[in-house]
Amino acid sequence: MVASWLIEAATSYNRASLENRDSYSAFVLLPICHLETILNWAFKSLPDEILIGFDPLNTMPIDTDVVQTCRGAEHDEDLFAGQGFVLGAPHLVNRGDSFSVHHVPEEWMDDLFANDRGSRGARFTHWMHTHPNCVAIPSEADADASQHTDGVDMIVGIEFSNPDGTSFWFDDAEGVRRSLKPPKRSWRRFGRRVQRPILGRSSMGHRIHGLELIAYHRTGVGVNVLLVDDDGMPHGLNTV
Repeated sequence: MVASWLIEAATSYNRASLENRDSYSAFVLLPICHLETILNWAFKSLPDEILIGFDPLNTMPIDTDVVQTCRGAEHDEDLFAGQGFVLGAPHLVNRGDSFSVHHVPEEWMDDLFANDRGSRGARFTHWMHTHPNCVAIPSEADADASQHTDGVDMIVGIEFSNPDGTSFWFDDAEGVRRSLKPPKRSWRRFGRRVQRPILGRSSMGHRIHGLELIAYHRTGVGVNVLLVDDDGMPHGLNTV
């Protein structure tokens, strides 16, 4: 079962996604259960970044009612590969610093994923990586890496403090910020200070204080993200 705080955060996030859908050329549906898995991997890996690969779930096309509700005024139906399907299960591909996480030998990756992905090996359609203690805005290296992606690239920004209480949150970056957190009225349950919520803890004792999530296409345009349940329906859709 997905944690209640994440469902609340997803509902709030989806509300903003729908309100701003005309600002995007396309959208992508990410199951919240997959996001929870990714966050667990990310929290265990801090302070390192992680890289995740996805393929579209070809058995789950996006519901036509969802398409009509979520598409913006300038919607492009052919922007990226797998656009008409919900994202499939995530695969943890690599862990490292910002200089190495994107760079994995192709032959090593093909061997690693040969059993469950056949001849495709590590050639995933969509990618996601984390930005520990940095906003979810693509860097120049991220933009370069996205040129090799058929689908979309996603970034999860993670604001955290170290076990000794120190924290370094880098937010000096230009771009659209998309916060992923519950409404303020829910923050008190996560920590003693409303201004400094604790959404979770890593295995090494890092306190997680905030999350951001964005997606973008290699052409530089933003892609709207909606977090969905197991049936491919955005959380809170009927309340927006």
